[in-house]
Amino acid sequence: MKIATFNANSIRARLPLVLDWLATHEPDVLALQETKVQDHQFPVEEFEEIGYHVAFHGQKSYNGVAIVARQPIVNPRMGLCDVGFPEDCRVMLAEIEGVTIVNTYVPNGTSVRSDKFLYKLRWLEQFRIFCDGQVSPNGPAVWLGDINIAPTPHDVYEPSKKLGGVGHHPDEFKRLHAIVDWGWTDCFRKFTQGPGHYTYWDFFI
Repeated sequence: MKIATFNANSIRARLPLVLDWLATHEPDVLALQETKVQDHQFPVEEFEEIGYHVAFHGQKSYNGVAIVARQPIVNPRMGLCDVGFPEDCRVMLAEIEGVTIVNTYVPNGTSVRSDKFLYKLRWLEQFRIFCDGQVSPNGPAVWLGDINIAPTPHDVYEPSKKLGGVGHHPDEFKRLHAIVDWGWTDCFRKFTQGPGHYTYWDFFI
């Protein structure tokens, strides 16, 4: 199964780019983040016309996640599944050909010690609980999306300057490690070691 992920930063604005990429690379599954569109405005027909199913969880102007797949998307579930946690359209889960796909748009955090950074830490803690309740450790599962954390010095350029900032902070590392220790494997770093290979971009760039 060929699986890809992309932060669209508005699916309607990037729709031609996404459709062209799908036609060229033909993935089985594409996880989208930051779709920034309400559900009734999601461009469903455009994906169906090129042979893809789609499930989505969005809101106006902010956040939003979607899963696009060649095969039917089974039992899609939205949100962190906790009534006490605010719903901000950042996570969805579904099964595709027996594989659990978990798509997340982790909060950025904006600036250390801000309310948004504290919210990011709480969100990560709640996602760890979500894994316990919603994902089976015994079946095939893929967690992907925009994680908004670069957890090792090899994941950023000039790590000594980045350490302690948003996206490369020890408090984020601790919570991400707790999630990974649940049973996830970093597939990128399993096959690609060393510096100079980045999946993270500073949000100011």
